[in-house]
Amino acid sequence: QVQLVESGGGLVQPGGSLRLSCAASESIVSFRAMAWYRQAPGKQRELVAAITSDGRTNDADSVKGRFTISRDTAKNTVYLQMTSLKPEDTAVYYCNAKRLGIATIDYWGQGTQVTVSS
Repeated sequence: QVQLVESGGGLVQPGGSLRLSCAASESIVSFRAMAWYRQAPGKQRELVAAITSDGRTNDADSVKGRFTISRDTAKNTVYLQMTSLKPEDTAVYYCNAKRLGIATIDYWGQGTQVTVSS
């Protein structure tokens, strides 16, 4: 069973920074893509950033220029570096891994809370 464990969330003031980590139980390059999603109360879960197995990245317009997704394959870990945080970034952030088969298989972490408030 694939396990994904997020860490690094917390309370931060507007304009501050946080780095989230997602530790996977197996090689992250065995997945077609890994991604960060977030969900705020009363809102749909949304894609924040994704990185493919060959290292290409894609960011949501709402975080472009502020958030950076990266990986350390030796550590089986994906990161989300968040800067210039805004109150609207407040959400539970989830790590996601996709594997292609007969159908796409999605794996999810338990989530980590990020709260941006003064």
